[in-house]
Amino acid sequence: MKPEPGSPSFPDRPGRPDVIVVGGGIGGLGTAFALARQGLRVRVLERAREFGEVGAGLQLAPNCTRILAEYGLLDEAKSLGVLPRNMVMRDALDSRELTRLDLGDLERRYGFPYMVIHRSDLHGIFLHACERAGVELLTDRAVAGYENTGGGARVRLADGRVDEAPLIVAADGLHSVARRELVGDGVVSSDYVAYRAAVPIGEVRGNGVAERDVTVYVGPRCHFVQYALRGGDMFNQVAVFQSPKALAGEADWGTPDELDAAFEGTCDTVRKGIPLMWRDRWWQMLDRDPVDTWVHGRVALLGDAAHPPLQYMAQGAIMAIEDGWVLARHYARQVAAAPAGVAPDWDAVLAAYQAVRVEHCRRVQVTARAWGELWHLDGTPRLQRNALLRARDIGDHSFTDWVYGPTALTPDELPPMFTPIPLSSAAVEDSGDVPPRQAGSDAAEGSRG
Repeated sequence: MKPEPGSPSFPDRPGRPDVIVVGGGIGGLGTAFALARQGLRVRVLERAREFGEVGAGLQLAPNCTRILAEYGLLDEAKSLGVLPRNMVMRDALDSRELTRLDLGDLERRYGFPYMVIHRSDLHGIFLHACERAGVELLTDRAVAGYENTGGGARVRLADGRVDEAPLIVAADGLHSVARRELVGDGVVSSDYVAYRAAVPIGEVRGNGVAERDVTVYVGPRCHFVQYALRGGDMFNQVAVFQSPKALAGEADWGTPDELDAAFEGTCDTVRKGIPLMWRDRWWQMLDRDPVDTWVHGRVALLGDAAHPPLQYMAQGAIMAIEDGWVLARHYARQVAAAPAGVAPDWDAVLAAYQAVRVEHCRRVQVTARAWGELWHLDGTPRLQRNALLRARDIGDHSFTDWVYGPTALTPDELPPMFTPIPLSSAAVEDSGDVPPRQAGSDAAEGSRG
């Protein structure tokens, strides 16, 4: 459908695209590439003046590296990232090991590796893949509104121009314009904030770091993550803590003075890492409540626009990549089923996409919230958590099978969830190293044990 008379249109477009993707982050580019592989003409509209990503490290579990392998991109990702040996969880106060995953064993179980990579490197992989696939990549295009039309949907840009296609994918992030227009809910603050840093490996040698592992130190109202990047030449650190200013309702929260105070009582390795954190920027940890409807006519929400999680399961970017893969696979199925010369049914594609992705992503969002509460326990609940984690069999994959296995294409392919282990089932003696406090253990009992 052409723009209405008098509506400005793009003077620089070579022709009407089959799909417009709004947002040039990892989710948007991953989706654009997935759809372009199916022979579709895809246009990406990015609000910034150039494509890029801000941040540091990403963890890519087997449910993501499986897709990268299918795309022919895994070897390139491996060349830029690191394949760690273990994922180790330690107590942030005394540094004692609580549990671990053997990541070599994980690869044998799921068929694909667990890797870590710089966010900008993964973004660059998808950007170059889109260029090779002929995706039209446009910058400085801020989308201000969405509208369904008779034959698809239309976007209105901030400068008044419009563009349209049979399908529009809104991959415009946590603060999505499409989410605001079509759902109307708000972000939810966890009152936690994240600081990040990626530094040359030489700056952390001598701090007691494990260069070949992903290490997570969990502590009262804080945690600290460490792992190597870029072939081991860089070291990534993430410091997360609950902000007293946020709890007090102050607008300026998560500031560097709070960072220092939050980690004062932690072990040596953590405390030595805190001075290396970037102090000119920090990320408030926000998500949204799960919603059941991502498809509104021919506008489909994707990635953080549809299901922004808290970061505790390291699945945010992965879910966005999975979204694009599922959407493209259902399009391919429709192409195969359509009679010769008949256009695939986009409404059927979108219905199938929503039918399977909503439930999986709801599970991840809810589990991530509970996982965060479990990590940050204090007092007796902390001791109970530690006892349960130490008792875990290192070969037990019951808490990873539901998320690291093959990405489901239909609801019947969704694997069963894990069985929660109540904190109250752990018998511990109060060691007295931390004064017992009342902590919200109910949500933790519903998390990954």
